[in-house]
Amino acid sequence: MATADLGRVLTAMITPFNEDGSLDLPGAVELASWLTREGWNDGLVVNGTTGESATTSDAEKNALVEAVAEGVGGSAKVIAGVGSGDTKHSIELAKAAEAAGADGLLLVTPYYLRPSQEGVLRHFEAVADSTSLPVMLYDIPKRTGTAIEPTTLQAAAKHDRIVAVKDAKGNLESSAWVMRDTSLVYYSGEDALNLPLLSIGARGFVSVIGHVAADLLREMLEAFEAGDPARALELHRRLLPVARGIFRAPGAASAKAALAARGLPAGPMRAPLVDLTDRERRTLAEDLAMAELSPAVVG
Repeated sequence: MATADLGRVLTAMITPFNEDGSLDLPGAVELASWLTREGWNDGLVVNGTTGESATTSDAEKNALVEAVAEGVGGSAKVIAGVGSGDTKHSIELAKAAEAAGADGLLLVTPYYLRPSQEGVLRHFEAVADSTSLPVMLYDIPKRTGTAIEPTTLQAAAKHDRIVAVKDAKGNLESSAWVMRDTSLVYYSGEDALNLPLLSIGARGFVSVIGHVAADLLREMLEAFEAGDPARALELHRRLLPVARGIFRAPGAASAKAALAARGLPAGPMRAPLVDLTDRERRTLAEDLAMAELSPAVVG
């Protein structure tokens, strides 16, 4: 398949910050190496929602892509988020990401302005035209305010470099039709629906719970493809409290708390996002423990 080299199990990586709020590039490299160790992730998405991309400068975004790409040294794919509400800005981010060593681009629907479907399509095509990298579209209307309609995805699929979709729409019927009618490769972008999306044809995951459970995600994927749906379902149900726990608060804050609990680089959130409270941390630990993934035992 066209996107086989983008991987199957990918984590939307947090962006580590120092205690003073500055970008922690050595920490990002350390974390990327930890996340892509054997049996875990075979790709990382940086500068996405979980990476707090709304709060980082273009220079920080470029530095992060370059550091992570150099840090993993080709052992894992690095997909750079280049979404914005401005086509010109997204093109600039895309070109910079390619120059910094990204292997692919994640392109979210333009947000806030709520463009027409024709505007959405033109945005996608313009960014895809601007580099030689494969593009994964990100369909998450609950954040952007605009869904990518099936007809728009069908039209986008005709572009040689638009090859995949990160699906967080929560509409399995719509996704099933697009997978039926196009060659777009689907990745689940909603951890509670990872197995249902596999069942209708998704290829893998762009996950947040992959920060703490990428090995179990991989095992679930392999069980499903080996024709062992009972084992895949068992793992899916085991991971449900992890998905619930990570997303009780903004996923980036929860992922950072879970990573910090085991001494991995994370650091504080940038405003307007805030760190978990002590109570929220305890609840997260309880959710992880339900899946035998308490901070004391994970990793």
